[in-house]
This record gives sequence, structure tokens and C-alpha cells, in this order.
Amino acid sequence: MTKSFFNGDWSVRRKVSGFVDLLGGAIPTTVTLPHDAMRELPRSGRDGGGPSSAFFPGGEVEYTKRFDVPAEWRQRRVSIEFEGVYRDAMIYVNGEFAGQWRYGYSVFRISLDAHLRYGEENTISVEARAHEDSRWYSGLGIYRDVHLIVAPLAHIVDDHVRVSTPDVDDERAVVETAVIVRNSDLGTRRLTLEVTVRDAESNVVAYDQSPVTVRPGGEAVARNRLYVDEPKRWSVDDPYLYRFSARLLEEDGRANDEDVDVHFGIRTVRIDPRRGLRINDEPLKLRGACVHHDNGPLGAATIRRAEERRIELLKAAGFNAIRSSHNPLSPAMLDACDRLGMLVFDESFDAWTEMNKPFDYTLDFNEWWERDVDAMVRKDFNHPSVILYCIGNEIHEYGTGAGAAIARDIAERIRAQDDTRFITTAVSGFWAVATEVIGDLKGRLDDAAARGVNDVMNEMTEFFDEVTISDIVGERTAEAHAVADIAGLNYAEARYSADGARFPNRVVLGTETNPRDTAKSWLRTLENPHVIGGFTWTGWDYLGEVGLGRTDYTDDPDVRGGGDPEFPWLTSWSGDIDITGVRRPQSYFREIVFGLRNEPYIAVRRPIAEGMRRLEMQWAWSDAIASWTWTTGHGTPMEVEIYSAAPEVELELNGVSLGRRAAGADSEFRAIFTVPYEPGTLTAFSIASDGNRSRTDLQTAGASTLWTTADRSVLSADSGDLAYLSIELRDGLGILDTARETVVTVRIEGPGVLQALASGRPSTEESFTHPSWRTFDGRALAIVRPTGPGEITAIVTSDDLKESRVKLTAV
Repeated sequence: MTKSFFNGDWSVRRKVSGFVDLLGGAIPTTVTLPHDAMRELPRSGRDGGGPSSAFFPGGEVEYTKRFDVPAEWRQRRVSIEFEGVYRDAMIYVNGEFAGQWRYGYSVFRISLDAHLRYGEENTISVEARAHEDSRWYSGLGIYRDVHLIVAPLAHIVDDHVRVSTPDVDDERAVVETAVIVRNSDLGTRRLTLEVTVRDAESNVVAYDQSPVTVRPGGEAVARNRLYVDEPKRWSVDDPYLYRFSARLLEEDGRANDEDVDVHFGIRTVRIDPRRGLRINDEPLKLRGACVHHDNGPLGAATIRRAEERRIELLKAAGFNAIRSSHNPLSPAMLDACDRLGMLVFDESFDAWTEMNKPFDYTLDFNEWWERDVDAMVRKDFNHPSVILYCIGNEIHEYGTGAGAAIARDIAERIRAQDDTRFITTAVSGFWAVATEVIGDLKGRLDDAAARGVNDVMNEMTEFFDEVTISDIVGERTAEAHAVADIAGLNYAEARYSADGARFPNRVVLGTETNPRDTAKSWLRTLENPHVIGGFTWTGWDYLGEVGLGRTDYTDDPDVRGGGDPEFPWLTSWSGDIDITGVRRPQSYFREIVFGLRNEPYIAVRRPIAEGMRRLEMQWAWSDAIASWTWTTGHGTPMEVEIYSAAPEVELELNGVSLGRRAAGADSEFRAIFTVPYEPGTLTAFSIASDGNRSRTDLQTAGASTLWTTADRSVLSADSGDLAYLSIELRDGLGILDTARETVVTVRIEGPGVLQALASGRPSTEESFTHPSWRTFDGRALAIVRPTGPGEITAIVTSDDLKESRVKLTAV
């Protein structure tokens, strides 16, 4: 069996109807997969998809690829695997319908055999569509990798190979394997299955053979039980991977095809309400990040290096787990999590039978959910990073008996195929009982509106909290939680202690938490052994649900705030890390709360004009950056935040002390100073209980120039690699000039293309596909994709600055 990437030489065009095609149709564009067609459509406040989709419109597209089919493939079985097509994929081969898949996040295969023309060129077409079917930016098209699979008539079904380690101790690990052998031949085949386990250095550590007889048109499951001596455990800190290989031998001992390889890890996972979560018998609290599937400037395109880079940066920021909000994770990101040591909480659905959007998955759930659950489990089974499955996010039906019955069906469907992992929910107590309490909320909001915006926001928060901790929520959601192994609670930290007493056998997970409540939330997580961790909304900023974490400024005392922002808002602006990979202040605050950073962190709030006031949305962090470079006048009052785990901090400006403030856990790890602006050096000291000090400095930038650096200088010349170029305005000392803005233009020479250009700016009309972009807080990001081997040069220019060049090599 050969499985090869099938990403090159596709074309894409808008698809309207067959009648329009007869008249010529739209002109196709050549693309390399993965590809997001929505990213290239014009955004509009009038004709776009609204705030949910970042004002990108939906649409219908058709991808086409021509490929040669050798005559000898008549004696082979040929299929195509899509790791994800958004959405309603319809696949045609040589003009004939070959198959479909409705859900946009499932891995699926289509057999091509019945439609191929052997010994000549063939054509495959894929139609996809997206329209008012997602609460966030979905993307459109073949946005994940595609593979072509060519197998002999008798072959291993490679996507059904299963490896598990049910019994592990320090002396040895039991490795149980299940391999399906399929026989498409006309006669019975008598074969031998050879299986091997190799360590990370390719040394053989276990081996076995077993005879397999398969009737014509049938399948056989071959199981082996192998033993690895002195196993090395996979963990977050040491993600050690083994490789399992399987191949079939003919009766004369010849291999009938290439090996099928699967990487796996040896590890144990246990939970209980007294000791919480243990990986390899070591206790661990999940420091979790919720992440959406888009890759910011790339749109939804799941290019392998983009997925890997996100995991690298999330782990460097202190996270040890991610939640795939709110759909199954890509295989590319699972591979990265396995290699880098990031635990995964893989989520199935955002809706079941009650809609969130007019044309969302609720239209398909009843017919398709079993196939999509099966696809998720099949994708995840061999990945040691995956420890949890989630049956649905904030499902409205969680609070009803009928909804609990659906929850039970999904949970049991998962368990029937994978009993090695745990199952959780992601319950919003408010949504579970919303129909019963919404009348009370409307009345309270009407009263609060007469008092002003702050009262409205406070009233909503207080009411939400009151409902969340109420007895009615505990009663209505008890059955939904009971069908799972872990009770997943969204924004319900106030329930942790009480639920521990009320449900003494319940293990709890904070499946979604607010960044504004990081300090309190993590303290409650540490205080309660039955709570195994929490996942912040959100770890990485994303397209759509725009302005969720924004700060508005107004001089109108009657403005109530809240609601959806207007075009051209682009991102949610609620992430610890922005869409270009830059950590925001809340990320460093979280790192301190987690106990992973000793140095203080300084964040300076953007100055506010006289007479204006801030309106911070529910998921907003303070509108601050780590900079002491401002265009404001001398003496302007600046609000300076210092984050520190030490009990006390001191602030100095140009060597002069501005006083001390309490910090640490008792002050929620934050001290605030008001400082008259004066260029120079701002220094914060953390003062430990024993008097030891650590410091952080911010310096005012001088005259800045373009600095361009690449994350890597050597790339693989294939469809899965990228180079990320950080474009920054820095002075001669390397100090970032956040106050200066300039438009940068990027030009690529050599075998590469500018895949995207962007900044972290959350509201802009600029296009990711344009070669020019305005910097934001002194930064922009260019993404280069190789098109073949050779030397690539990226040239960055600006009208008022000297150009900057970076050289890359694709091999």
C-alpha cells in the first residue's frame, strides 16, 4: 500500500450551477492544498457573513485535479482520503458521483475504483459550500491535506490499525495491536502478518508473526500481543514515541507491499476525585487552552507547519493541554501534539438538534453523527496526546432528559470503539436552563439599563453566576454529566467546591474559563483535588466571533456597550496569543499564575483621551502592551500594570522609585501604578518574602529600522512547510518601536510564494492575500510557502525605511 500526499496541481473556482457552467462558468485558479477559498473572498459589512464569520461571505466552490492512472492499477484498489473539507463535500470522478461527506471536520475516504479509466488521464472534482453554518470563521474548501491510497488486492486497511498499551509498569509494557486485512481478490488468500515495534532510535524492541487467511471479498482482524521491556513513557515533558510497523507476507515469504507505520506512545492515564488526573501515576493539573481550527492569516488552511508552530508557541507560553473548540482536531495538529508533548481534549460537535445558525450541523446530526463520531475515534486512537473525548460544547439539550439520552448514545458509541480514554461534557449551566430563566434576566436588564452600562454588564454577569450555581442547574444537568467520566463545566468555577461535596464521585474539568478570572479560577482548581484543570477562552486568537474580547472607548454616557462590533472587525481579540503568534500581556499573567515565571511583567494601558471611558467586553483583558514608547506628551498619566507572584513589587522610572505595591496571590498577582509619562527606562522589581529581587525593564525606543527574522532558514520543499518572517520596527539596541506605524511590502524571489501577510490588529480592512500591510504595535508577519527546492529571498520594504532581506533554502 502506498499513501502519498495529493495536494499539488489543483484548480479552484466559484461554482454556481451546471447551467452556468455550460455558458463557461467562473475562471479557475491553480492552487496547492491545503487551501481556504473563503479567505480570498471580499469582506463586507453589507454582503458578508456578519460578525460570526469576520464579515467573510459564504459561497460554493469546485476544486479539480487531473491525474494519470496506470493500466496496472486494475489490479489495485485506489481511494482518496480527505482530512477535512468544509463543507458538504461532493466528490466526482470523471464526471460521475463517487461519494460525499457532510461534516466539515471529519477525515473520510472515497473509493475511486468504479470510476477510473485505466491507462489514461482522469479528473477528480470536489464541490464544497459554506453559508451561515458556523458561530465562528469556518473557511471554505479543501482546507486540510489530501492523500491518494493505492493498495494491492489483499492489503492492510491502514486507517484501521490500532495500537494500545493496556498494561504498563517499569519492567515491561503490553502492546496490543489490531490489524484489519482486506481481500478484494477473487480467491482466498493465505498470508502472514509481520508486526514490529521500534524505539525512537529505530531499534527493534518487539516482533511477532501470525498467519492470516482471508476469504474472497472478506476481512480478517489479526491481533497481536507484544511486550516491550523497560518501556520509556510518553509524557508532556518527555514525549517519547515508538513506531509500530505491519506488513503482509505472501506464502513464499515475499512482502506483498510497503509497511504500514503507526507512531504511538506508552503511557497510563488515571482519574479519581481524590487524586485527580495522573499521567504515568504522576499528578497533573491541565493548564489548558481552547483553540479554534483557523490559522489566522492562512484562514482555515491546515498547513502542517502552521499546526506545529501553534503547538510550539502554546507550550512555550505555559500550556500543557489544548481543547479542540468545537470540532475534531486535524491529524496534523495531533501529530504535532504527539511529538511536542501537548495533551489533547478532542471535541465532537457544537450542536446536536437545536441550531446555533440557520444552516448548521443540526440539519445533518440525526443522519450523520454516528459516522462522524466513528471518524473522530478512528483518527485519534493511536495518538498518545489524546486523553479526552468531548461529546458536545454548550449543547442546549444538555438540560433535558431527551438531550441526556443523546449524550448517552454518543458516549456509548465512543466507548464501544475506544475504552482507553475518558469522556467529558462541556456544559453551560445557563444554556441548559435558559428557557426557564430568560424572563427573569430580561426584567433585571431593563432595570439596570436605566442606571447605565456598567450596571447592565454587572447585572448580566451576576445573573449568569447565580443561575450557574443554582440547584436547578445541578438537577437538570445531572444525567448528562452522569453519562460521562468527567463533568465538563463552562464558566462554572463557583460550582467546584459545592459539587465536590454534592457529587463525591464526580471528577470535574473547567472546560471553558474566562481570562479575566484567571487568578481565581486557577486557585479554585488547585484547592479542589477533584478538579483536574481548566481551559481558557481562548489560548490563540481567531477569526470570527469578532470583538469578543475588545475594549471600546466612548464619550457617550448613554452607550450601553456589548453586542457585536461593526465591520471591519476581524478577530475575536480574546486570545492569549494573537493571530500572528505574538503573546499578549494576559499570556504572561497566566504564566505567572501557573507558577512558571519568576520575573515581573510590565503592561502599560493605552492612554485614554480626556472625557472618554473604557467599555471592556466580557472576555476582554486590559487594553495594554509591554511598551514604554508612546507619542503622548510629557506628564500624561499612564496606567501601569505589574504582574508578579511575589508579595510586593516596586516600580522605578529612570532610576527614581515610584513606590511599592502589594502583589502576589493576595492581590490577584497584579499591582497598578499611575505614572506621569517620561521617556527613558521603566523598571519593575518583584520582591520575594526573603528580600530577593527580580526585575524587568521597558525602555523607550529610539529611531527604528526594519528588522526581519525567519523562524527557520531551511525548509522542506513540499506542500506542508512554511517560513514565518517576523517583521519588526526596532532601534539600534533592538528595542521594539510600538508607537510607529508603517506600511510594509513583501516581495518573494525564487521558488516560493507569499502565502500570507498580516499583523495582530483585530480590526482592519486589509487582506491577508495582499503584499502590503500596516504594522501594528511595531510588528507584522509574512508567511512564505516553498514551491520547490532552491534559494528563496524575501525582500521587505517600506516607503520611509531601508529594505530588509531574508534568505531561505528549500530542500
